[in-house]
Amino acid sequence: MDIAEVARRSGVPASTLRYYEEKGLIASTGRQGLRRLFAPAVLDQLALIALGQAAGFKLEEIRTMFGADGQPSIDRTQLAAKADEIDRTIRRLKAMSDGLRHAAVCPAPSHAECPTFRRLVKAAAEGVLKVAPGPFKSGG
Repeated sequence: MDIAEVARRSGVPASTLRYYEEKGLIASTGRQGLRRLFAPAVLDQLALIALGQAAGFKLEEIRTMFGADGQPSIDRTQLAAKADEIDRTIRRLKAMSDGLRHAAVCPAPSHAECPTFRRLVKAAAEGVLKVAPGPFKSGG
């Protein structure tokens, strides 16, 4: 397939395909005139790249997920570590969401008087939202 066909079928712009090739994520099989040619398997590689990016992997990390033959060769430890990182992010975001929802309906006369809101602001000021069991429970 030429680069235009790969771009059309994958939804990845040709400029990005050229960049991925430059970074060693994909490889063209040759040229037809000035156009790069790719094997059909490149579509699977692009899908894996998209999945890796959606999971938060950097392109350099994704590059290591392919063997020399372009086939997936993924380190399971790396996947587990990323899953753990995502779980921590989910807990942090859930705590933030709970705190904001509480602040939206808090019966305190002002947000400054709401202990839950004050904990949320303090956590933000420290640059870390600490996640512990029930840090933002309702009740003031």
